[in-house]
Amino acid sequence: MLASYDDIAVLDAPDAEHAYERYVAARPDVVVIDVNLPGISGFLLTQRILHYDPAARVVIFTMNDDPIFAARAIETGAKGYIGKCEDPAKFVAAIRAVAAGQTFLLPEVAQKLAFLDPGRRGDVINGLNPRELEILRLLRSGKSMAEIAGVINVSYKTVANSCAILKRKLGARTPLDLVRIAVENKLA
Repeated sequence: MLASYDDIAVLDAPDAEHAYERYVAARPDVVVIDVNLPGISGFLLTQRILHYDPAARVVIFTMNDDPIFAARAIETGAKGYIGKCEDPAKFVAAIRAVAAGQTFLLPEVAQKLAFLDPGRRGDVINGLNPRELEILRLLRSGKSMAEIAGVINVSYKTVANSCAILKRKLGARTPLDLVRIAVENKLA
């Protein structure tokens, strides 16, 4: 997507650890980070980069359009936030704005943030029902979906459906992402 822009050079990394190493070695003008990364979340990578270099300019680029994620990106220190489904020209505009020392947030995301229930800000798990929370806790403890079904006395299919809903709600791609989210939110 960025190959046609002569003034933009792209460095990539397969995971958060390599991305951090690439940042330290190259010190790029802007870092574009996905929320869902192998290993640790994009939010934790952002914190790690900003701890190393408080002047780092980060754009969070994600499939999740929930304003909670935008709020968390901003609280983490990102200077830009944009969804992967947006027009590629807006993505380039986000990179250019952040490179110029500005911030970037689409007006519709800003409006959702402005009217977001204050109790939900920064808390990605607040809207989950008790069963969903229990499934997350059990996933964090290392239980398989079959084991969880036995513990909470429901069918495997019910647990699998709940996990699919949890992935959608939390912007996770895999059950391992759900475990990571449970750990980050200190569900015990």
